[in-house]
Amino acid sequence: MTVLRRLIYRDVSGAVALVALAFLGLFFFFDFIDELSAIGRPSPVSPQLTYSLQHALLQVALQVPGHAYEVMPIAVLIGTVFVFARLAQGSEYTILRTSGLGPWRALRLMLGLGLVFVAVTFVVGDYVAPAAGKTAQLLKARFEGRVAVGGVGAWLKEKQAYSQYSVNVNALNAQGELEGIRIFEFDNQGRLVSRTQAQSGRIDEQGGWLLRQVLRTEFTTQGADGTSVQQRQLATLLWPNSLTAEMVSVALLRPERMPTADLYHYVQHLDANGQSSQRYELEFWRKVFYPLSCLVMVVLALPFAYLHFRSGGITGYVFVGVMVGISFFLLNNVFGYIGNLNNWLPWLAAASPSLIYSLVSLTAFGWLVLRR
Repeated sequence: MTVLRRLIYRDVSGAVALVALAFLGLFFFFDFIDELSAIGRPSPVSPQLTYSLQHALLQVALQVPGHAYEVMPIAVLIGTVFVFARLAQGSEYTILRTSGLGPWRALRLMLGLGLVFVAVTFVVGDYVAPAAGKTAQLLKARFEGRVAVGGVGAWLKEKQAYSQYSVNVNALNAQGELEGIRIFEFDNQGRLVSRTQAQSGRIDEQGGWLLRQVLRTEFTTQGADGTSVQQRQLATLLWPNSLTAEMVSVALLRPERMPTADLYHYVQHLDANGQSSQRYELEFWRKVFYPLSCLVMVVLALPFAYLHFRSGGITGYVFVGVMVGISFFLLNNVFGYIGNLNNWLPWLAAASPSLIYSLVSLTAFGWLVLRR
C-alpha cells in the first residue's frame, strides 16, 4: 500500500502543481498587461520616483499568492481528474484494483492527500496571501499617493463606558499611516459631544491612535441657554481606543484577503458596537470552508478512475473537470452575493457550494464505483 500511495500522491501532486502554474501564468500575464499603462508615471508623493518595469513586476508578483489561493481547489480537481483518467485509459488503475486498491481504500487514500491540499490552501490564504496583498496595496499607495475606499472612506464604531464614537478614515498612505481622520463623539443619550479632525495619524502599539494636525471642536450644552462651541488646534492628540491596525485594515482593504483570525475579531467588534457584520461574517465563513473544498474535489475526481476510455477520450473528461471546477468557483461567488443580499445565515451561504458538490461527488462515487 505504501508503494501505491507514493505512486498516486506523486502523480497527483505533480499534475496539480502543473495546473496551478498554468493558471497562475495566465493571471500573471493579465495582471501585467493591466500594469503596463502605469509604467513611466511619476509618483505624486515623490515626483523623482517613477513607476518602472521592476515595480510593475513586483506588484504583479505580490498578487500571485492571492490567485493561488483562489485557483487551488480548481487545480486540485483538474490535476486529479487528469491523473485518474490517464490511469484508467492505460488500464493501470485496473491493475491497482487487482493489487488490493478497493473503492473505500482509494477513497481514504485520496482524502489523506486532500487534507494536505487543505493545509496548503489554508496556509497560503491565511498567511502568505494577506501579507503579500497588504504589501501590494502599500506599494500601490506609494505611487498613487494613498489607498482609499470609494469617495467617503471607511467607517468604524467604538463604544466606551460613557461615550460612543463614529470614526471615518479616508485613506491609507504609503507608510501605512491613516489620512483624513474624523472622529464624532456622542454621549449615552445620542448627543454630539465633540468632533475631531486630523490630517493624519498612526496606530500606537500601546493601544490608541496618535493624531497629528488636529482640529478639535467641543459642544457643551448649557441648559436653556443653548450650546457653546469651542475649537482648539493641536499639533498631536492621543486618542485611547480598542481599534487595532488589523480592524482598520479589514475596513480599508479587501476583506477576502484578510486572515481568518482578523476577520473573526472584526466581526466581534462590529457585533459589540451594534453594526451590521453580515458581509464580514460571510467572508469569515468562506475563509473557513474554502480550503475544505479541496477534499470535495478529490472525491469528485475519484469516479473518473472507474470509467472506460476509448482512444483519445481522455481530453473530453479533462474538459468536463475544467468546467466543473469553473462552475464551483462561480457558484461560490454567486452564493456569497445572494447570501449577502438576502441576509442568509453566513455559515450556510458559505458552506452551500461545498455541500452541493459533496453530495454530487458522493452520489457519483456511490453509483459509478460501488454499484457498477
